[in-house]
Amino acid sequence: MKLVSAVIKPFKLDDVREALSSIGVQGITVTEVKGFGRQKGHTELYRGAEYVVDFLPKTKVEVAVDEGLLEQVIEAISNAAQTGNIGDGKVFVTSLEQAIRIRTGETGVDAL
Repeated sequence: MKLVSAVIKPFKLDDVREALSSIGVQGITVTEVKGFGRQKGHTELYRGAEYVVDFLPKTKVEVAVDEGLLEQVIEAISNAAQTGNIGDGKVFVTSLEQAIRIRTGETGVDAL
C-alpha cells in the first residue's frame, strides 16, 4: 500500500477529484494548507500599502491506494492539476505499513 500526497492549486481540486473518481479511487482526504516553493510568495496591495505574502494558499490531497493502482493515481493527479505555470504543485509517495477500517476492523488493502 502507498500513501499519495499531492499539494495542488486550490482551484484544481474538482478536476483532481473527478480524475481520481474516474479511475476507481473511493476516498480522499483534503486539507487547506499554505506554503511556498519556487514561487517564493508574492506582493499585494492593500489600502495603498504593499506587503509580501510569504505563504500561498494550496490544497493537499491524500489518497491511500494499493500498489497496483499507484501509477494511475499519480498520472491522474498530475494531468488534472497541471496548468503549465509555476506553482502547479508536487506529488509525494510514501509507503503505508498498515490501514485499519475502524467500523469493521478490516485491515490492509481491504480497509482502503
